[in-house]
Amino acid sequence: MYGARGKIGVIVPSLNNTLEPEFNRMAPAGIAVYATRLRLEQGVPGDLRAMANLTEQAGELLLHADVDAIAYCCTTGSLIDGVEWDEKLAARLCKATNLPVTTTASAAIAAMQALGIQTVSVATPYIDEVNKIERAYMEARGIRVANIVGLQFTRGGELHSLDRDTAREFCRNAMDEMADGLFISCTDFAAIDFLAELEQELGKPVITSNTATLWQVLRLMNLDQAIVGFGSLLAGNEKAS
Repeated sequence: MYGARGKIGVIVPSLNNTLEPEFNRMAPAGIAVYATRLRLEQGVPGDLRAMANLTEQAGELLLHADVDAIAYCCTTGSLIDGVEWDEKLAARLCKATNLPVTTTASAAIAAMQALGIQTVSVATPYIDEVNKIERAYMEARGIRVANIVGLQFTRGGELHSLDRDTAREFCRNAMDEMADGLFISCTDFAAIDFLAELEQELGKPVITSNTATLWQVLRLMNLDQAIVGFGSLLAGNEKAS
């Protein structure tokens, strides 16, 4: 039976090509992933805000699949108007479903804290306007941003056409020597194929929006199984708090 150990519900932007494939590759045996989508055509502030309008409906649809926890899987969509926006979004979803809930933005912060990342470098596909908003959110949550570098993309097709080596080089070059770790932001940024080798090369933890979100939602489900091959976070190498 699918989902014998647990069922994860994910709310995904409609342009996203990466979240479900990566979650299905990383999820432990016995964990099933079920998705519903919200309309998003461009990664710009107005569209990201509008995407959240049907959040409750998306959560209620996931209830039909008997999921055990839900993740709102859009990094900038969950931080576009700051910490209060993120918290209210999660609260709306929790109220509509009566289930444990995380957003990608809050999951990323929790992951950085677990790995002892106080100062972070950030690699994104976003435009500068969105990167500025992401920096402000992280710093409001107590994480210093050494630098944040974006590809200036707004549409999914631009990101989906990026080959592995180009994506890896962009992320590696985004790492500032003063940072404690690297965050690859965006649930549509395919990075798990090179995450572990990049972490080894840099000698510092590397997390992605998808590894952070999966890690957090599994914690909500009380599933602490180590997942090998996708970086230190999922392998269970958090620092003692």
